[in-house]
Amino acid sequence: MCSLFGWLDYQGIVPDRFKKKLTQALAHAAEERGTDAAGISYVSGNDVEIFKRPKPAHRIHFTIPEKTAAVMGHTRMATQGDKKHNYNNHPFPGHAGDNSFAFAHNGVLWNDRELRKEKNLPDTHIETDSYIAVQLIEQQGSLDFDSLKSMAETVQGNFTFTVLDQNNNLYIIKGSNPMCLLNFPALGLYVYSSTESIMNNALKRVGLHKFAYERIETAEGDILRVDRCGIIERSEFEPTLYRPKYGAWYDTEDTPFYSLHEELLLTYCGCYGVDTSEVELLLDYGYTCDEIEEMLNDHDLLQEALNEIKYEDDKGLYTESYGGIY
Repeated sequence: MCSLFGWLDYQGIVPDRFKKKLTQALAHAAEERGTDAAGISYVSGNDVEIFKRPKPAHRIHFTIPEKTAAVMGHTRMATQGDKKHNYNNHPFPGHAGDNSFAFAHNGVLWNDRELRKEKNLPDTHIETDSYIAVQLIEQQGSLDFDSLKSMAETVQGNFTFTVLDQNNNLYIIKGSNPMCLLNFPALGLYVYSSTESIMNNALKRVGLHKFAYERIETAEGDILRVDRCGIIERSEFEPTLYRPKYGAWYDTEDTPFYSLHEELLLTYCGCYGVDTSEVELLLDYGYTCDEIEEMLNDHDLLQEALNEIKYEDDKGLYTESYGGIY
C-alpha cells in the first residue's frame, strides 16, 4: 500500500509558491498510504531530478525550482527492499535511448526475480520489486506507448505506474490499483493522487476544492500520456487476469485458494479506490467478505482495520504471510 501523487502545470500561470504548497499538501495527505519513505521527481533544465528520503512526508521539506512544469511523487509503505537504503525508495531513475525518466509504482510485483533471469536483465543493488519495470523499459531502448504496453503486460502483480520524462510528459499506466486524475481548466493544471480521499484532503489544504474541475476517467488497461501542453493521448495494454501470488501453491479444481466471492472482491476493489493487496491482507487477517464490502464503501472503516493490523504487526502480534506487505 503506497501512494502516487503529483501535478502538471500546462499553461504556466500557476504561481511557483502555490505549486510548492500543492506538492507538500499532496505528500502530506498521501501519508495515509505510507510513511516509510517519500520522494518527488521533476525536470530541471534537461535533467530529471529525484529527491527522496527514508522518512514520512511530513518530515521532509519538498522544494522545486521556479517554473517547474510537473511533479511526480510517491509515499511508500515498504514491502520488498529496506527503506533505510534510499536507493530502494521511489521514484527510481531510468534511461531509455536518449530519454531519461523517473518511475513510481503503487502495488506489489511478484515475478521480478523470474523476469530478471528470463529477460537476461542486469543485476542491481536495488532490492525493490518495482525496479524490474524500469529495467524492462530500459531494455527496449525507448519510452513510448509500445514499451510501456510491453512492460505492463510482462509484470505480474497489482499496480498503477507513473512515469515523468525529461520533456515533462507524464505517463499513467493504470492497472488494478486506484487512480484519481483531475483537470482544473481555469488554472491549466492537472492534479492526481492514488485515491479520492487523498485528493480531497490535499485540495482542501490549499483551497483548490473551490475551483471547478473535470474528472479524467481511467480504467484498468489504460495508458495515458499528458504532455507539457496538457494534451492527453491514450493507448491500452491487456491486463493480466488477476491471480493471487500464492494461489498456484494451493489451487485445485475443487478447492480454490479464494472463494468466488473473494475473487470478485479482489477483481473489483480497484473501482472503490482500494488496492488488491489491501483486500488480500484483510482476507488473510480473517475479515469476512461482507465486512470487507462494507469497508469498500467506508474508507474510514477500512483505514481503521488496516491500522489495527499494522499496530499488531508492530507489536509482533501478527505476521503477514504474503511476503511482508506491512
